[in-house]
Amino acid sequence: MHKLISIIFILLMTSCAVNRPQGSTEAEVLYKEAERLVKSERYIMALEKLNKIKSQYPYSYYATSAELMQADILYKQENYEEAAAAYLLFKDFHPKHPKMDYVTFKIAEAYYKQKPSTFDRDLTPAKQAIKYFNELRSLYPQSEYLKDAREKIDECYKMIKDKELYIANFYYKTKDWQSASFRYEQLLAQFNDDEVKRLASDRLVTIGLKGIRPDLCELVFKNYRYLYKDKDLSNLKKDVKKCLE
Repeated sequence: MHKLISIIFILLMTSCAVNRPQGSTEAEVLYKEAERLVKSERYIMALEKLNKIKSQYPYSYYATSAELMQADILYKQENYEEAAAAYLLFKDFHPKHPKMDYVTFKIAEAYYKQKPSTFDRDLTPAKQAIKYFNELRSLYPQSEYLKDAREKIDECYKMIKDKELYIANFYYKTKDWQSASFRYEQLLAQFNDDEVKRLASDRLVTIGLKGIRPDLCELVFKNYRYLYKDKDLSNLKKDVKKCLE
């Protein structure tokens, strides 16, 4: 029995040695081993290989690639908050890396994955996702990672808009005019949505005519008069119509 165990152990060791990937340097071999481990979802062992590259071969070409793969592993493990931080760190330290469009895309995706399912929660991740998807579109207009960026930006914007609109309407219904006017002005400034702009404008005029903020009527007339076609004026409430005429 003891001999059998020894033989099996020797065979296993021999097999491992034979199956090691080929490479011109030990750092390259370790990196290839990490790649193979990631493919088989053995992330902890892969991280050990990558840490070894970083600690023992910090000036190797593969040291930088190891940092990126570590961020990828965090993402694959669905540790999106840590993944975003790792990609951001990589971006700061290697701003001219040839895969920077991929890194920017993964930062945006990591934030996108953190956004809540409903708008009544903290939407900071959605705002960050918009920021980095827009950066991707602006700096890398030919990137292969732009495929779903527009849809995801629109989805995040809708959540933010719905939340801001909900809060503004809440203040309006509870007659907190100062807070309501502030929120409606924010909506006008942030969102290019005529339906929202019309509602916000109407509400601002109404608040202005109550004497709380007399300047609001002038604000709407000067900046958002275009929202009201002449033929639509007859359908407006008297106070709004009076302000726009």
